[in-house]
Amino acid sequence: MPSQSTDHIRTFLVDDHPAILEAIHNRIDETLDIKVCGTATTSEQAFRQIEELEPGTAVIDISLEDAHGLDLVQNLQSQCPEVQIVVYSMYDEMVYAERAIQAGASGYLMKDEPTEELIEAIRVVDQGEVFLSREMASQILNKVARGESSEPSFPIEDFTDRELAVFQMLGEGCSIEEIQDRLNLARKTVETYRRRAKEKLGFESVSKLLQFAVQWASAPGAGKKISDSPEPDVEAAAGEGEGDSEDITEKKETDEESGEQ
Repeated sequence: MPSQSTDHIRTFLVDDHPAILEAIHNRIDETLDIKVCGTATTSEQAFRQIEELEPGTAVIDISLEDAHGLDLVQNLQSQCPEVQIVVYSMYDEMVYAERAIQAGASGYLMKDEPTEELIEAIRVVDQGEVFLSREMASQILNKVARGESSEPSFPIEDFTDRELAVFQMLGEGCSIEEIQDRLNLARKTVETYRRRAKEKLGFESVSKLLQFAVQWASAPGAGKKISDSPEPDVEAAAGEGEGDSEDITEKKETDEESGEQ
């Protein structure tokens, strides 16, 4: 077991972009009270090293090559509950922040915020408190005040966690096979989540869903706005030979999916 120093906060960084890891690492090194004890670019590496190094805090990106970041958050919450987690992502906090907190994170920060905000977030969660932007905290309080029966302000907010993860990865250009591997799901289950996302957004075809997903994922502060962008090559994400058709999902799949939502 590593020694626990009272002189500084030990934090672990997880991001699949080495340049971002290096930039954050270098900035944190300039502080006197926070030290980076390790970094990882995949969920598997992160989980193994965090278990071994036992940092007090961890900064985790949502988009990882081998898994969805919120799955890593949930696994760490289960196995290493003492680690206080800040989710650090390009994706809009209005879509993901509450989900991250529910998964076990103590804070959420978008990557377009200054690095100083991330440093402050690490300090806040290390004290056992929750870090959210004022806008997000107000949003959650207003939601509670309105009651759980209130309608989501944006259809994507009505997605289940799995539907959102599949939608996000489609927007990142992942094929069905890549989503299978990253989320550890059967192909038909991935197709079912894709179909549900399509229906909730009101699209008649998979290609329209994929075009929207790519626009959503590429928009600044993804989820805040949809900007015009070139139409993506949807063949891989739609699935070879599928076109716009959807496989009819039998009722027996319901039990398989119920534990994955």
